[in-house]
Amino acid sequence: MMKKMLAAVGALAVIGCGPPQPEVDFSGPTADWPEYRAAAGGGGYSPLTQITPTNVSALQVAWTYNTGFVAPSGTWSSFQTTPLVVDNTLYFCTPDDRVVALDPETGAEHWVFDPEVDESRVVIFTCRGVSHWRDPDAASDAACASRLFLGTVDARLIALDARTGALCAEFGDGGIVDLTEGLGEIRRGEYAVTSPAAIVDGRLVTGALVYDNLRRDAPSGVVRAFDVRSGALAWSWSAVPPGAEPVEVDAEGQRVYRRGTANAWTAFSADRERGLVFVPTGNTAPDHWGGDRDGLDHYSSSVVALRAATGQVAWHFRTVHHDLWDYDVGAQPVLFDFTGSDGQTRPALAAGTKAGHVYLLDRETGEPLFPVEERAVPQEGAPPGEYLSPTQPFPTAPPPLHPERLDPEDAFGFTFYDRGRCRDVIESLDSDGIYTPPSLRGSVLYPGMVGGINWGSLALDQSRERLVVNTQRIATILRLVPRAEFEAIVARGEKSMFMEAQQGTPYAILREPLLSPFGAPCNPPPWGTLVAIDTRRGQVVWEVTLGTVEGMAPWPLHHFFEGLGTPNLGGPITTASGLTFIAATTDPYLRAFSTETGEELWRGRLPATGQASPATYRLGPDRRQFVVIAAGGHAGLGTPLSDALVAFALP
Repeated sequence: MMKKMLAAVGALAVIGCGPPQPEVDFSGPTADWPEYRAAAGGGGYSPLTQITPTNVSALQVAWTYNTGFVAPSGTWSSFQTTPLVVDNTLYFCTPDDRVVALDPETGAEHWVFDPEVDESRVVIFTCRGVSHWRDPDAASDAACASRLFLGTVDARLIALDARTGALCAEFGDGGIVDLTEGLGEIRRGEYAVTSPAAIVDGRLVTGALVYDNLRRDAPSGVVRAFDVRSGALAWSWSAVPPGAEPVEVDAEGQRVYRRGTANAWTAFSADRERGLVFVPTGNTAPDHWGGDRDGLDHYSSSVVALRAATGQVAWHFRTVHHDLWDYDVGAQPVLFDFTGSDGQTRPALAAGTKAGHVYLLDRETGEPLFPVEERAVPQEGAPPGEYLSPTQPFPTAPPPLHPERLDPEDAFGFTFYDRGRCRDVIESLDSDGIYTPPSLRGSVLYPGMVGGINWGSLALDQSRERLVVNTQRIATILRLVPRAEFEAIVARGEKSMFMEAQQGTPYAILREPLLSPFGAPCNPPPWGTLVAIDTRRGQVVWEVTLGTVEGMAPWPLHHFFEGLGTPNLGGPITTASGLTFIAATTDPYLRAFSTETGEELWRGRLPATGQASPATYRLGPDRRQFVVIAAGGHAGLGTPLSDALVAFALP
């Protein structure tokens, strides 16, 4: 009895010494996280309200799960997964494509499926998520009545029983479809599926990452739809100009999908009511030479609406003409209801690009909801044989979210020395604003090669008619290298990791971040921002700096550089209570912001940076709301790698 009394007194003492615990409200809604970005139409929105702007500061780590995988040296890796939460189970994939099922409230492991990826074929280890489908015609306890679908970095499409992790034998060949069929020759790391497939009208629709700048005749960027039960090919769509033949005969006499076409590497969105799938496209191979494309980039850097039943194009909207800058539509399109000035609503779509532009489009026609202007762009500097579009489309509302020019007087530096060096480098390059052509002298690419807006996409709060999007501002040096010069560099063993061959063209390409001698960006801060957009008016409501240089500048010097922001990869989500959650930065935090004002309300430390998008869920009326994030670092951003999946909840 005395021990129990002492224990009780001790517990009361601990409670009394700490801050008061918030009262947790169990009366609000519950919700799973059944799709990659919460819904088939993207948006990353949850109706949950238990975690609020007033109690979010009390969030604490509820559990952590470690996958055990860190990528081999010499490869690129990032733990970019966003988990699904369906039927009281949390599902996610690791960078090496293992699928893991956990208890969502404790992190206890249920099962793990290992596809045994052929690492000899892989350069980039990334998996952003899996897809889930429930067979409406099967008994709930039947094998594979609830399915998970996984695309792998070694080009397979796999179907699993969501309850057990076993392969669904009737799908493809024993549960697996070989995605290399019809592609012809593929080199190491050249073709991989890194984003989850869309599911609509009984079709599993997927694209793939195609390595950008290895060669002109890269594998096709074909989009394919497979029967969700059998895995049989339903249709294919290749981004060739209208009327062109999507299939060709390769050098070995095989019929293959037309090589070098634009790929669709990021997540698609689906409008299941209208039977449409929205495909954001990348660029025709290679990114930075287009002299011989001959119209093959008709669908490059576009949003393409395909009919899910047939693969036919319903409409497409092109965000860049003859893209020579790698300004892909990297973000998943977000479906929302647009309210016009007349008070009438219409189905709409928001598309964010690496150029830092957001386009608001009519979902049924692709027509812009606000004017898009064709503006004259630089025409000097392109090498012989290249051609340029005289104009490019610019949205008027929302306005561009990224500065459109970097001049020598804009150079940033911590000291006169590095600022001067940055100014000298910018002066030595062509820098005539956005869409400065790649040149032999070298040009400033601003936004840089990773954006702008990347795959993290936009978060939607429909009730507040608000989109929240993160952007980064890191300039890139872009220089075309004549073929003979490139071959001499390779022969001397001096090829940089930033130099890529672009075989089959007159030029290789050098693209590297524009950094000072101290390793800081030469362009002025903020280097990362979080922006809220009013969808009704197309206006920016607020903009705040995202991230700190903690971990980049030596301790305690980073405290002197608050407000600079950081590069970021990953995306935000929103909740009905008025919160926006995001990690994404190169400092190790998950943050919560007020969706109304942009004020940072909380940050929770992670074991590594979180280059992923979070998810949130609450499983029952007597349960807590959780926010979960993959914290795995990023090889490309130079942050330490980890294998942690971390869940936060109120005490």
